Amino acid sequence: MNFRIDAVDVLRWLHFLTLGAGLGAAVVALLLSGFEEGKEELQGLAATVWSKVVTWSVRLSIVVGIVLLVLALQGGRNPMKNGSYFHLKMLLVLILAGLTEVTPKALAAGRRGSALLVLVLFLATSFVVFNKTLFGAKPRFAPVAAAAPVK
Repeated sequence: MNFRIDAVDVLRWLHFLTLGAGLGAAVVALLLSGFEEGKEELQGLAATVWSKVVTWSVRLSIVVGIVLLVLALQGGRNPMKNGSYFHLKMLLVLILAGLTEVTPKALAAGRRGSALLVLVLFLATSFVVFNKTLFGAKPRFAPVAAAAPVK
């Protein structure tokens, strides 16, 4: 049995795990924000969880994603050419990163809109990545040439 560990595979798993940790912590922070409303001792807990876990996991996943992109480009693959899904993913990631940075202040003020939008963007980005053939994909089968008319 030959086990070969590639750096790209390890980075992909790290990228996946950091995004999973960020998504899970975002759900926990939203749940905590619901419990904060009636209890004085829990005030600010959701914002703290968001700023410590969600923000840092998104930052780390962006750094790992950039390293993966550089390794892909060095390996001769260009994800920018394979279809427009990667451009859509990068747009969603930029919006997601910006919202992740401003959400702790909103949660501290008792507003959950940006946190919910971050969750929706997480799900939208995951949808785009796993269904990349829907966006800018080439047809699987070449069109069949019309047969000559029968005389």
